[in-house]
Amino acid sequence: MNSFLSSLILKILPTQTAYAHCDLPCGVYDPAQARIEAESILKIMGKYAEAHDEVEKMRAIIIKEQRAELVKHHLWVLWTDYFKPEHLEKFPNLHDLFWRATKQAGQTKKSTDPTEGQKLLDLIAEIDDIFKQTKAVKK
Repeated sequence: MNSFLSSLILKILPTQTAYAHCDLPCGVYDPAQARIEAESILKIMGKYAEAHDEVEKMRAIIIKEQRAELVKHHLWVLWTDYFKPEHLEKFPNLHDLFWRATKQAGQTKKSTDPTEGQKLLDLIAEIDDIFKQTKAVKK
């Protein structure tokens, strides 16, 4: 590596290491993102049931499956980037709850039954309750 590039890298690299609870200072993570997508899934399931046109039904299925993947994504980010070992100590069911919620998101991909969508929303509500408890401790 040439000396110019080396000196440039040294100038832009941080001189101190920053430590944070999560990837960015708290406030960027929220189960609301997963909930909004899950609410969309439930609404789409209703639209599917009301649809008479096969093209409309197919579009509903495609969008529902995309939303289910987004639910999984938002839950995984929350689980892997926000929640820490101390949360698991305080809420020992947390791992199982996230596992069941992401599995339920997958179940909504296989189903057009609104009860499956409601189950997903109920699991996300449980996660949200724990999330809010962890935020309340920090304040």
